[in-house]
Amino acid sequence: MAIYRFRISFEDFDDVIREIDVLPKQTFLDLHNALHAATGYNPKVSSSFYVSNDQWKKGNEIAYLPDKQKVENHVILMEDSRLNKFIDDPHQKFYYVYNFDKPFDFHVQLIKILKEEEGKVYPALFKSVGQTPKPYGTSVLPMEIVDKKETDDYDFLNETEYGIDEAEDFDMLDEEEQEEGKEGNGEKSGGYEEEF
Repeated sequence: MAIYRFRISFEDFDDVIREIDVLPKQTFLDLHNALHAATGYNPKVSSSFYVSNDQWKKGNEIAYLPDKQKVENHVILMEDSRLNKFIDDPHQKFYYVYNFDKPFDFHVQLIKILKEEEGKVYPALFKSVGQTPKPYGTSVLPMEIVDKKETDDYDFLNETEYGIDEAEDFDMLDEEEQEEGKEGNGEKSGGYEEEF
């Protein structure tokens, strides 16, 4: 079975990155919980993923703990939404807003589709770079305090890898960094070009 590797970065803190591997059949709530296990933030707050285009424009909302108005408008729920139902592009992007009361915005991008490793528990943190900023008006929760269900296993921080495993092929990451460089120079791009 394949796995999705998502690169997650803060919109306002480019030097903080988490890369998380998840199974296509897992839900957005699994990804939400895995992200906050990797950052130490409290996952039990209202947050949403938005299907996004290459310019990070928000599309359909996928919510966790939605307010009454969103419920009345039949918002899609994270716990009911498998990731593979929303992947239409090998570089699929999602815009993510954590904690609507004091929000942090994230860019979530599919960077690789890999083969599942036998015996590995997913979600799994692949890479962690940078210290997460303190949430506005709150404190970062120690990992052991963050609530989780007994059946959930997000204790993958011991497997954190810093830097890049040279045995891996990171063509997609290189392409993304080149794209970011082009955008920083004022060039527009409609997507990624494969390098051979």
